[in-house]
Amino acid sequence: MKNKKNILLTGGTGFIGNHLTNLLLDEGFSVSILTRSKRKNTREVTYYTWDVQKKEIENEAILRADYIIHLAGTSIAGARWTEKRKKEIVASREDSLQLLYNSLQKNNKILDGFISASAVGIYGAYTSEQICHEENPPATDFLGQVCEKWEAAADTIAAMGVRTVKIRTGLVLGKDGGFLKPLTPVFKYGFGAALGSGKQYMPWIHLEDLSRIYVHAIKTNTMSGPYNAAVGDSNTNTNFSKKMCAVYGYKMWLPNVPSFILKLALGEMSDLLLKGQRVSSQKIENTDFIFRYKSIEEALRDSLL
Repeated sequence: MKNKKNILLTGGTGFIGNHLTNLLLDEGFSVSILTRSKRKNTREVTYYTWDVQKKEIENEAILRADYIIHLAGTSIAGARWTEKRKKEIVASREDSLQLLYNSLQKNNKILDGFISASAVGIYGAYTSEQICHEENPPATDFLGQVCEKWEAAADTIAAMGVRTVKIRTGLVLGKDGGFLKPLTPVFKYGFGAALGSGKQYMPWIHLEDLSRIYVHAIKTNTMSGPYNAAVGDSNTNTNFSKKMCAVYGYKMWLPNVPSFILKLALGEMSDLLLKGQRVSSQKIENTDFIFRYKSIEEALRDSLL
């Protein structure tokens, strides 16, 4: 037990965090999770509390950690993007990373590695034929700026001499959560349709592969900096919608949902559905990572059936 490397997770009780925790345990790591309210420890997982607003965190969580995987942050898709909501989205990422940085400094703790979530949204909510690589500059729209500030906050830990990896995540497909959860009732009962023009790209990744990328980032000492965690298959919204209908056994028959309806319903947040860039997965594949799910239909079948 003493030789096990300890992974401290933020956001460890969410959709991605739950799956990642199980994989880390299967891989022989010990796992600790930071939560806002105290939970009872299990035989496999130790829970510690933190409060980002009060700038409080249990020291033992930091002292035990060999690696930190940072997933926490207010959901970008959880509510309309009012000015208040936008500030919450940015602050949740910057302030939580600042608390981790301060705690590491206070305890003179040098980690073996720090792996932070980010998103392919750093390339912006645009639709074009350009294929985005990790070297592309951040976009100037809201999504681009959120991710730029998110990654800049992670860079403060890199400046401590800690190997830091930033996982730019696409749309996550998996059972009982993630991007598919609100779509499932619509498509399952025969009402699937493309959104807007349907030409917008949808960089996606299966939950299993995303979790494997985090483990891969821990184990691969040569990894640092940003990596796109999305299958580079140039999947459009129309193709995605057709494949999802096919999984449920019917052909897509409804016309596209007009853009103005989504804009009325969601405001600026409709950009998440109506716009999307192509991204390259070459950099992560160059580290000898192999996607298990590279077919959108296979990923959807595993996630939905």
